Amino acid sequence: MKSCVILGGGKSSRMGKDKTLLPFKGQPSLTHYQYNKLKVVFDNVFVSAKNQKFNPPLPIIEDRINDYSPMLALYSILSYFKNEKIFIIPADMPFVEIDTIRKLYNESIGYEICVAGDSEFRHSLCGFFDSNLANLTKTLYEKKEHKIGLLFKEVKFKEIKFNNNEQFFNINYPKDYEKANL
Repeated sequence: MKSCVILGGGKSSRMGKDKTLLPFKGQPSLTHYQYNKLKVVFDNVFVSAKNQKFNPPLPIIEDRINDYSPMLALYSILSYFKNEKIFIIPADMPFVEIDTIRKLYNESIGYEICVAGDSEFRHSLCGFFDSNLANLTKTLYEKKEHKIGLLFKEVKFKEIKFNNNEQFFNINYPKDYEKANL
């Protein structure tokens, strides 16, 4: 698989501090943990963020505009690439299994977007996105449409359901961080 981008530019308002910088499982940060896990299966791994805030530094794709919007993050990411499917995953979702990523990749053939789901949720920012959707994401952002689900309605979209809900555990609150970092 070619390229992966870890989302690391959110507000972390529920955590009370930048969760992407929290130490995790012996790594300098949650983002470093994701980066080191994913670089084993992808040729290129980047982090989408407002700036280079990581120590040691990680390869960054900076947001094109200083705003907090998932649609803007997608635009910044997708416009960086040409004619490629990019795997996108949040920094705060560290337990997604490599086999899950491979299945999403294989199932993405013939679709512009292919994301993971489980018995409870659709994980709209855990999946493969075609870089050719950059202009559409920009248009939606300019219309102040920030929900990724709106994008799904306009493209060839597929959701793959997985039985192991735990792999999609999201670290949002301090109690989640404590539980995940055991």
